[in-house]
Amino acid sequence: MTPLRWVWLALAIWGAIHPMYYFISWFQEFGWSLMAMVDAWHVNAATSGLVWDLTIAAVTLTVWILAEVFARRNWIALLAIPATFCIGVSCGLPLYLFLRSRPV
Repeated sequence: MTPLRWVWLALAIWGAIHPMYYFISWFQEFGWSLMAMVDAWHVNAATSGLVWDLTIAAVTLTVWILAEVFARRNWIALLAIPATFCIGVSCGLPLYLFLRSRPV
């Protein structure tokens, strides 16, 4: 495995673990309500802007993944889509780059 692939993998793991720490901490403090978390994301204009920024980035990444998967037939790369929407772009993007950079 190339050094760059190791970097993508490390960033994907970090992008999965670090945000989840904050999500789980929030759920433990305020209860396990997803809608309450969504409401917290829109507590002010700054957080709403960040949510929309990440949402647009996630949709863009999904379109890119789909376009390249159908062109390259690298079906395993589709795993990056649920990683993006269930964890975040911080995991989905480096995971996709890791899966995309494997030898064909």
